[in-house]
Amino acid sequence: MASNDISIKVNIGDRVYPLRIQAKEEEYVRKAAKLLNEKMGFFNSNFSVKDKIDGLAMAALEFAVDSLNRPEENIQYQQVKQDLSPGEQEVYRLEALLSENKD
Repeated sequence: MASNDISIKVNIGDRVYPLRIQAKEEEYVRKAAKLLNEKMGFFNSNFSVKDKIDGLAMAALEFAVDSLNRPEENIQYQQVKQDLSPGEQEVYRLEALLSENKD
């Protein structure tokens, strides 16, 4: 395990998954798991699903479609992010969060 790696556990669909990730990714991994659980709960409570896996599959499909609808944003973000200093990266991340909250 690299020195900046950490072990965490995330709960997705009432199952706990142990992960080894970089410490700087922890916030994103936990947020992603939370969003996935929320979306899965939405599908499970609002649609006729046989079990939790159906809700999980629909949530994963929705996130994948959303991601594919914005490929140029993802590529541009990664290219810009690589060229920024850590302080600039944090400002960029905060601006992105603020713009998400406006919608």
